[in-house]
Amino acid sequence: MSLVSENIKFLRKYYHYTQEQLADKINIKRSLLGAYEEGRADPRLSNLLNMARVFDVPVDTIISKDVSSVSTSELFGNKKPDTARAEGLKVLSITVNEQNEENIELVPQKASAGYLNGYADPEYLEELPKFKLPILSKNATYRAFEISGDSMLPLQPGSIIIGQYLESVEEITNGKTFILVTTREGVVYKRVFNYIAEKGCLFLVSDNKTYTPYEIKAEEVLEIWEAKAYLSLHLPGPTAESDMTVEKLASIVLDLQKEVIKLKSN
Repeated sequence: MSLVSENIKFLRKYYHYTQEQLADKINIKRSLLGAYEEGRADPRLSNLLNMARVFDVPVDTIISKDVSSVSTSELFGNKKPDTARAEGLKVLSITVNEQNEENIELVPQKASAGYLNGYADPEYLEELPKFKLPILSKNATYRAFEISGDSMLPLQPGSIIIGQYLESVEEITNGKTFILVTTREGVVYKRVFNYIAEKGCLFLVSDNKTYTPYEIKAEEVLEIWEAKAYLSLHLPGPTAESDMTVEKLASIVLDLQKEVIKLKSN
């Protein structure tokens, strides 16, 4: 991968644009932007100029500097990045494999406390287990978290939730489940309701009704991961309806066995 492609990808993630969003802003196809980021194509000067305008950095910076290794002041000078694009957001640290594809880092339950200190540290993330799931979209960033406790039954303790990174609390859809990394509660997996506009807080609800819902302030949220899949060694048990079906099947098999015995005795 070339320096230019790495810089484009870094700056896009700095502003938390998806490939589709950035492609729309510079008036190119998403597939072409993907080719730029993967080093399969070199951007035309007109597209570089458009990206420099969107990122608010000189073209020379994109083509000649490793922007991931320079400070914000060096990158943007005395001016700050457009707050309409970068308000309240941070650079999300990630790891990639040999094909420069993003890994899914796994945060084991024992490492969740350390994650609060290391979530933005590339060296910390490098130490975490990593894997890939081909069924997930390549146009998003994912992380996996091992959950503990029984607050989200029927999901069992030890289940692994795979979450898609969200850029801000405004993207939270009421009633869906999320992994939240928070300053007060640590790493939690809950059903979330967004009352930012009304009360400046989020309402967290456990699926296990013995746990009382509670609120957290928006400023306490460090990261948001929307639950997309889970991995578990505990297979779900049969429902009442399926229990009845099993009983019916067992009865049919028993009747057939009786008929076979009768036929053999005749």
